[in-house]
Amino acid sequence: IYGALVLLVQGHSVWYCLSVTVIMGAGMGLGMAFSMKTRMIVLLALPHFFTREGKMLIMMLALCLTVQGPGTNLLHNVSQVAKALSCGAELAQNQTAERLQRAKEPLLNLQQKIKEIGQNAKVVADRVRKFVCSIINSTRHVARALRNVWLWLAKAGYICNRDLGSPHSSCMRYMDKAKDRCERALPLLFHICYLVHGFKVLCTMMSTFGAMFCSIPMYIQLFIRTNIAAPLTDALNRVRAEFEFNISVVHHFSVNLNASKSLGEVSADMMEAVRRHMEPYHHILEYFSYLSVLAILFLYYQAIRYRHRYLQDDTFDNVYITRHFVELDLRCAEAGKPTVLPLSARERGRYVPPGALWLSKTERRQYSLQLFAFLRHVMLGFSILLADYSIFWLLDLLRHQLSAEIIARAPSTMTISVNGTGYTSEIFQDLVSAFNALQEGKVSVLSPVCLIEPVEPDHNTHITIGVLYGVWLFIAVFGSYMARLRRAVCAAYFPSREQERLVFLHNIIRARREWMLFALSRVGTQRLADTGKSRLFLMLISR
Repeated sequence: IYGALVLLVQGHSVWYCLSVTVIMGAGMGLGMAFSMKTRMIVLLALPHFFTREGKMLIMMLALCLTVQGPGTNLLHNVSQVAKALSCGAELAQNQTAERLQRAKEPLLNLQQKIKEIGQNAKVVADRVRKFVCSIINSTRHVARALRNVWLWLAKAGYICNRDLGSPHSSCMRYMDKAKDRCERALPLLFHICYLVHGFKVLCTMMSTFGAMFCSIPMYIQLFIRTNIAAPLTDALNRVRAEFEFNISVVHHFSVNLNASKSLGEVSADMMEAVRRHMEPYHHILEYFSYLSVLAILFLYYQAIRYRHRYLQDDTFDNVYITRHFVELDLRCAEAGKPTVLPLSARERGRYVPPGALWLSKTERRQYSLQLFAFLRHVMLGFSILLADYSIFWLLDLLRHQLSAEIIARAPSTMTISVNGTGYTSEIFQDLVSAFNALQEGKVSVLSPVCLIEPVEPDHNTHITIGVLYGVWLFIAVFGSYMARLRRAVCAAYFPSREQERLVFLHNIIRARREWMLFALSRVGTQRLADTGKSRLFLMLISR
C-alpha cells in the first residue's frame, strides 16, 4: 500500500518505491516472524491509519498533490497571461514608437531646413557685418580728421580772440600815453593834445575787424556740424539698421522612449520573483514527499503509545460494553452482588458495545471535528481545482477567439502636393509628407506572436486528489468504528489486563450510580426540609 501510494500519488521513481517497500517489508516481516510484540504493534498500527494520524497523513498528501499539481499549473497559466499582456504592451509600444518616428521625421526635416536657412543668413550677416565694420572704420578715420580740424578751429578762435581782441585796449593805452607826453611837452598848448582823442576811432575800427576775423572759425564749425557731421551720422545709422536682424527658432519636441528594461523583461522579472518566493515552499513539499516514510514510523510510535496507555491507565479508551463485560455482570447477579445492566439512557450515550452503530460521547465529538475539518480542506482544494479549470477554460477560449491576425490600415488615403521652389516650398513639402507617412502605416491589433498558450490541467492528478479526499471522507465517517479494533487487538494479546479493565469499568458504572442516588437524596432532603415536612416522611424518602 505504501509503495503504491508513493508511486502513484507522490510520483517518485519505481526504483525508489521498490527499494523503500522492500526494506520496510523485510524489516516488518522479520520482526513479525520472530517477535510477538512486533506482531502486536504492527496489528495495532493498522487501525491507527483510520484515526487522526491517518487523517493527517492523507491531508498532507492531498495538500502536497494539490499545490504541486493544480497550484503549479495555475501559476504557470497566470504567468502565461502576464507574458501575453507584456508582449501586447511591448508590441503597442513599438508600434507607437514607429508612428512617432514617422511623424517626427518631417518635423526634423523642417528643423534642418530652418537650420540651413539660419546658417546661410549667418554667413550673409557675417559678410555684411564685415562691410559695415569697414565703413565704420573709414568713417572713424574721417571723424578723427574732422575732430582734429574742429579742435584746431576752436583753438584758432581762442588764440584769435586772445591775441586780436587786445589791440583795442593797447591802442587806447598808447593814445592815452601819447596825450600825457604831449601835455608834459607842451604844458602851455595842452589843448592841442586833445586831438589824440580823435584818433581813438581807429582803435574801435581795428577792434571790430579783429572780432569779425575771429568769428570765422565758429561759422566754419557750425557749417561742418550742420551740413557734414549730422547727415553723415544719420546715413551710417540707417545703413547699420538695414543690416540688423534676428532669427529665432523655438523647438519643443521631446519624446522619451528610453527604458532600461522592456515590459516583457519587467514581467519576466516579476514572475521570477514570485517563483523565487514560492520555491522554498515547493522544496519543503518535495522534502516531505521523501520523508513520508516517517509517517509509517509515526504510526508505529502511536501504536506503542496506545499499548503503553492501555496497560497503565484503566480509564484510557475504556467505554465499551463487550461480551466479557456482560458475563461479568451475570456472575455478579448470581453471586448476589449489585449489577449495572441494563444501562440507563444516559449511560448508553457514554458506554457503547464495540459493534454498535451508534457512537459514544467522545466519538461523536471527534466525528464532528473531523467532518468539519474535512469540509474545510475540501473547500480549499476544490477552490484551487476550480480556479485551475476556470482559468484554463477562459484562456483557451481567448486563445481560440484571438488566434487570427488583425491589421488595421487607413480606409482611404489622401495625397497632398506642394508645387514651387525655394526654402518655403521645401518646408511645406516636408510638412505634407508627414500625412503621407502616417497614412501608409499599419497597426497590428492582434498578433499571433502574443498568443496565449495555456497548459491543460492534468486529469490524472485531479482524479488522484479526488481519491485521496474520498479516503479522507471514509476515515472521517468510519474512522471511529475502525479505531475500536485497537482495543480488540490489545484485548486479544492481554486477556488478563482486559479483565482488570472490565472490572474497573463495572465498578465505575456502579459507583457513579450510587453517587447519583446519593446526590439526588441529598437534594430531595434539602428541599423537603425547606418546605417543613414531617420527619417520618423524610425517613421514607431517605429509604
